[in-house]
Amino acid sequence: MAADLAPAAPPSRGGNGVSSHAPTRNGAAEAGVSRTAFAGSGGMGTALSRIKDLASVEGVRSNQILGYGIVVGLNGTGDTLNNAPFTKQSLQAMLERLGVNTRGASMRTANVAAVMITANLPPFAVQGTRLDVTVSALGDAKSLQGGTLLATPLLGADGEVYAVSQGPVAIAGFSAEADAAKITRGVPTVGRIANGGLVEREIDFALNKLKTLRLSLRNPDLTTARRIAAAINDFIGGDSAEPTDPSTVVLQIPPRFQGNMIRLLTDIEQLRVEPDQGARVVIDERSGIIVMGKDVRVSTVAVAQGNLTVTISEEPQVSQPNELANGRTVVVPRSNVKVDTEGTNKLALVKESVTLRELVDGLNALGIGPRDLLSILQAIKAAGALQADIEVM
Repeated sequence: MAADLAPAAPPSRGGNGVSSHAPTRNGAAEAGVSRTAFAGSGGMGTALSRIKDLASVEGVRSNQILGYGIVVGLNGTGDTLNNAPFTKQSLQAMLERLGVNTRGASMRTANVAAVMITANLPPFAVQGTRLDVTVSALGDAKSLQGGTLLATPLLGADGEVYAVSQGPVAIAGFSAEADAAKITRGVPTVGRIANGGLVEREIDFALNKLKTLRLSLRNPDLTTARRIAAAINDFIGGDSAEPTDPSTVVLQIPPRFQGNMIRLLTDIEQLRVEPDQGARVVIDERSGIIVMGKDVRVSTVAVAQGNLTVTISEEPQVSQPNELANGRTVVVPRSNVKVDTEGTNKLALVKESVTLRELVDGLNALGIGPRDLLSILQAIKAAGALQADIEVM
């Protein structure tokens, strides 16, 4: 394992009070690469990642918004109004707002569908920003092809309207049917409107006024958090950054970066460190996929695969009576059951491994498939010979 990043001595200061090796605005990326040697002792072969890819700035995030609306213009593939009363009520309410009274009237249109609209409001979105929205049928509509979404407000978790969506719905699937056949490809009841949402309310977040910056790790780890803090301190000088838990690094904004948070973020997000992770084996039992991390180790253990085989074969015979006998031809069943316990899979020895390749080679030497390997790995873990966590999806 590479050694942790050790805090370096503060760099010499120039006449303007800025670190003499601080990257310029045009050379931030190159300067970040030049400092990668301090991120670990793995040398040239060490896998280094940018802080930008390992952590996100707390508060800079998307917000989910949704709304309820109706799609019109469908070619007879909309909701059945008798089966979807909410569609009928929505249609009547919309027409009343437009001055058309349909209360008590019989409505049999199949060109309208009730839908839910979902979208993500990006950070720092200003009024007039366009969003992509997803439209999903709520009733028993067969397809949204050719439909147009009417103006629908999109609400946040606080109940406030943040955007409005409207426009023609584009779907990727289709459905066609006749009297005796039907074909459906994709999902015709879900569509998308590119740039169909319009931001009406902004979310206030004064990034430049922050006195403390919190970086949230996407994969929480104590060692990674410490290396990120040490890399930032080496660049800024001093002890401004400190990890508070496996998923958070707190950075006190230096005086020279007060009011210029963008400059600070663009510099530190290009710093590269070596991320660390715990030994883990991820198993997907549905598909038989096994993923093992590079730090997975196994102690010396002997493994034998079950070799009980039961074979059942049917050989029916025909019983034919004599010509003068008063009988009939019948089929007599005859079954053969064979149990084989003399398999070729013997007790195999998986030696203590020091690399992932040697561990995989040792398990492959057993000549088993992924399905059996799932049970073997779990059994090795139960025996205490697998130094890793097993996560079953």
